[in-house]
Amino acid sequence: MGRAFHLIRRFVGSLWPFGPDQADAAWVAGTLTGEELKLWQRMSRADRRHAVGVAHRVERALGHEAGRPVLAAALLHDVGKTVSGLGTWGRVVATLVAAARGRERPGGAIGDYLRHAELGAELLTEAGSDPLTVAWTREHHLPSREWTVDHRVADALKAADDD
Repeated sequence: MGRAFHLIRRFVGSLWPFGPDQADAAWVAGTLTGEELKLWQRMSRADRRHAVGVAHRVERALGHEAGRPVLAAALLHDVGKTVSGLGTWGRVVATLVAAARGRERPGGAIGDYLRHAELGAELLTEAGSDPLTVAWTREHHLPSREWTVDHRVADALKAADDD
């Protein structure tokens, strides 16, 4: 039930037509590298707003331990969704397809959306991101036993994303 509630909240939030406010956008610009910022700016308004919320929750949870690579991981964990080009309704369809097919992944835009973690890690590698940022982006939907990121950091990132 928790996953369904999370998805419903994300859907409703995606209908809000505004991105992060100017103060948050300036904070992001001061946190990400130039190449990472270009990737973040490609994300939808709703995804950028979500990412800022995740990053702020991680910062509160970890305090000074939430260094730049951790905050970049929070801000960019969903950047791979930009590859699919799907809007809100396409993402709803992709989520339903994923639920119906289990581990079997279709091709095309829906397949790209469902593979956003791997695609995002590739984008971040190309952008020269820190290995922690790349690893969390790749691992954020994996079971915790498969995480390579320090579990204290990963637990904070996961909790902030699934709020």
